[in-house]
Amino acid sequence: MRLILFFLTLALVPVSLAAQQTRTPSHCIALANDIDGATYLSNASYNVDVASETVRIHYIAHASFLIRTAQGLNMVTDYTGFTGPAPLIPDVVTMNRAHETHWTAFPDPAIPHVLPGWGEFGQGIDHRLDLGEVLVRNVSTDIRSQFSGIEENGNSIFVFEVAGLCIGHLGHLHHEPSDEQYAAIGRLDVVMAAVDGGMTVDLPTMMRIIGRLRSSIVIPMHWFGSYTLNEFLDGMRDTFQIVEVDGPALDVSLDRLPGRPTIMVLRPAWLQVQPD
Repeated sequence: MRLILFFLTLALVPVSLAAQQTRTPSHCIALANDIDGATYLSNASYNVDVASETVRIHYIAHASFLIRTAQGLNMVTDYTGFTGPAPLIPDVVTMNRAHETHWTAFPDPAIPHVLPGWGEFGQGIDHRLDLGEVLVRNVSTDIRSQFSGIEENGNSIFVFEVAGLCIGHLGHLHHEPSDEQYAAIGRLDVVMAAVDGGMTVDLPTMMRIIGRLRSSIVIPMHWFGSYTLNEFLDGMRDTFQIVEVDGPALDVSLDRLPGRPTIMVLRPAWLQVQPD
């Protein structure tokens, strides 16, 4: 009888709890709970093996990144429906709708998890997708709507907790987060930040946001030519090391984060078909 009860107890354990046991715990939501080195760089193909406890980040275009895990999960941020000629069906896509370059109304129905960063107008949305190896969650922020109005909770900052890392994508951010939003985000080891200087937030505001997030690695995105990018880099040189990555991708692991805050400049490239 005790043996039967034991197996019945196991059957009642939530799937999410079992899944969490396969993920190295991250520290980024130490504050969020109150609210309910330079790594090795890689120009290798997007679909090759990723080392254990390592994450590959490939800058696709504009605000779209491929995040690939050691167990082969592929996640694409600000998904527009096109990642390049490679025949990739991501496991997870996240989207924001400030502009059509950040989302698609027609995601491939074969994608298992499509996470829009908005809900009903002004209501926002809550995501907490636990896939075992990775936890994907979001923090809603406001965006400018048509005719210079404000749509509350119309954008999402997405956070990926994987391999002990906290990787954040700020989306099409239109304002500095509130204290409550900062707390919900937590400390990000890696952050993708829009540095256009106007279509999202102005550069002084983005620099202040990056400083408060205290990320080890900052990856600029949403820049329009070298002038825009260099203006951001020039404003950050006093406090951040600048590394020009020779290509679109890098591998990140918790034990190899840089000791000094570092901006990793990736050069976007579509995902290509790999030769046999």
